[in-house]
Amino acid sequence: MSPKRGDDVAPPPVDREWRLRFATNEAAKGWGELGAEAPGNTRRCFEALRRDPVSRADPDRHHRLRGRLATGSLGGREYPQWEYEVTACGRVRYLVDEARHTVHFVYASPRHPKDTE
Repeated sequence: MSPKRGDDVAPPPVDREWRLRFATNEAAKGWGELGAEAPGNTRRCFEALRRDPVSRADPDRHHRLRGRLATGSLGGREYPQWEYEVTACGRVRYLVDEARHTVHFVYASPRHPKDTE
């Protein structure tokens, strides 16, 4: 998804920070909704994932998914899938590409994902 006029400018990663990318248009739209609904929490999510997307420091809010959701596919490759709880219902799911030091957002929404209900 290429930026266009009127889009927010994402800061480039520096030092050991991870690159954050949208894997789907729906994730990009949902990220904007999260930011509008809970800007402080969304910013904390952004900073946490930039710093360490596989942190186990807060397992209630930030964890690797299990079972059938433990991995996700992108571009024909499988990656570990993680989730960050932004609000009580809002979630960001992402794939971790260690080799490219990149996090791919596959789901972002102020609503809880239906596949875990």
